[in-house]
Amino acid sequence: MYTHTLTHMYTHTGGSTAGSSSSAGPLRAHGSSMQGEEEEEEEEEARSFLGRFVDEFPSALEDGAPLPAGALSRRVTLQELPGESLEQGLRLLADRGAPAGLGALLCRAALAGLLRRDLSPLHCAQEAGDREEEEPPVVLLQAEPVQRLFLNELIQVALARHRAPPPRRPSPPRFLHCSVHAIKNTRRKMEDKHVALTEFGQLFGIQGAGCCAYFAVFDGHGGVDAASYAAAHLHVALSEQETLQSDPEAAFKTAFRLTDDMFRGKAKRERLRSGSTGVAVLLQGPQLTVAWLGDSQAVLVRGGLAVTLMDPHKPDREVRRPAAGGSPPTHGRVESHDLSSTNQDEKQRIEDLGGCVTFVGCWRVNGTYAVSRALGDFDQKPYVSGEADCSTTRLSGDEDYVLLACDGFFDAVDPSEVPRLVLDALRQPADPEGDAPPDQSQDAVGLRVARRLVSHAKAAGSSDNITVMLVFLRPPPQLLAGAAREEQ
Repeated sequence: MYTHTLTHMYTHTGGSTAGSSSSAGPLRAHGSSMQGEEEEEEEEEARSFLGRFVDEFPSALEDGAPLPAGALSRRVTLQELPGESLEQGLRLLADRGAPAGLGALLCRAALAGLLRRDLSPLHCAQEAGDREEEEPPVVLLQAEPVQRLFLNELIQVALARHRAPPPRRPSPPRFLHCSVHAIKNTRRKMEDKHVALTEFGQLFGIQGAGCCAYFAVFDGHGGVDAASYAAAHLHVALSEQETLQSDPEAAFKTAFRLTDDMFRGKAKRERLRSGSTGVAVLLQGPQLTVAWLGDSQAVLVRGGLAVTLMDPHKPDREVRRPAAGGSPPTHGRVESHDLSSTNQDEKQRIEDLGGCVTFVGCWRVNGTYAVSRALGDFDQKPYVSGEADCSTTRLSGDEDYVLLACDGFFDAVDPSEVPRLVLDALRQPADPEGDAPPDQSQDAVGLRVARRLVSHAKAAGSSDNITVMLVFLRPPPQLLAGAAREEQ
C-alpha cells in the first residue's frame, strides 16, 4: 500500500501497488487566536521546507544530470508545455512535503520564467507521421532538456524565497480538505488518475475569486494515456478561459474540447489508442461547478442528503420524464437538482449520427465502447462524444462534502447510499497501530473514510479500478455532531 500526503496535485497510476491514499491539507476559517497560531505554524512549515529543498538543490541541475522528476513525454508542443511543467513541479514539491500555497507560488513563478526563455534551440525536427500533409506544422520541443530548464527555474525561485520568505497570505474563507484512496483492484493495470488543486486560484493567479479549488477523477480505458493527459492539461486549459469567473460552465466545456483536440494531436504523433471518462469540480467562491464526460460522477452532500448534480453519460441513457403529477422516484435520501439543460437522450444522439447502441455484455456504442462520451476514443468519434455537460450549484454554507469517483465505485454503490456510508465510516473507531492511540487528525480521518468507501465498493462486487475522492467542506467532527443532533 502506498500512502502519500497530498499538498497540491497528486496523480497515481497504480503500477505494481495495491492502491494509493492521499490527503490534502485543509484551507481553514477559524477564530482570530487559533487562526494566528495556524498562520505561524504554516510560516514555520514553509521555512522548514525551503531549508530542506535548498539543501537538496543548492544550485542548478547540470546538463545531462538525471531529472529528479521524470518528464511525462519524449516531446511536447508549446501548448502542452505549461501542463507538463506544472505536473512535474507540483509532483516534485508534493513528494518533499511542500505546503500547498508555497508550492503553487513556486511553480507559478518558475513557469513564468521558463516561458520568458528562448526555447528555439530545443525544437525537434518533424518526424514522419507527425502530421497529415494538409495540417499546419507543429512546433515540438525536446521534453527532457526543457523540463531541466523548468526545474532550474524552480530551484532559483526557491533559493530566492529562502533568502526572503514570502509575505503572510490572507486566511481562506472556507474549510476545505481533500482525501483520496485508489486501488487497482482485480484489473491488470491501474488506469485511473486523480487531481486535487486546493490552490488552483493561487497557482494560476486568478484574482478576486475567493476560495478557488479544482478536483478531478479520470477513468481511462484502453490504456492510461488519455487519463494521464487529461490529468495534466484540463485544469491548465480551464485556467486560460476568459469566461472562467463569469461563466464557468462555458469555460469547462471549452477546456474539455481543447484538451480533447490537444490529445488528438499527441495520439496521432505517438499512435496512441485510448480514452478516458472524467468528472471535474471547480469550487469558486459560493459556486460549485461540475463538468463531466462519461460515467464518472460527483455527488454533493448537504445536511446529510445526497444532492443530484449530474446525470452520467451511458450509451443506453434516455431522457427521464417525471411521472404524471410528480418527480421521478429516487432511492434513499436524495435532493433533486434541475438537470433539464443537460439531460439529453444519449441513445438517440448516437442513432441520429448513424451509430447504434447494442448489448454485448453491457450496452456499447457500435458494439465497442461502454461509454458514450469520453476524451480520446478517436476511432469512434463523433458517436463517442467529447462534449462535456456541466451544472452549477450555489453553496449556502451548510454543505458537508463532495464525493468524486469513477464507475468502479458507482457501478457498485448508488449515490443515495453515500451519506450513510460516509457517516458509518466516520463513526467506526480507528484501528490503533501497536500501542499507539489511533490518529484522529483530519488527514487520518479523511483517509480512513475514503478507504472504507473503496472497500465497500469492492465487497459489493466491483472488480474495476476504484478511485474515491472526498472533498470535505466542513470538518468531520461537525458532520458527526450534526448527525447526532438530527437523531435526537
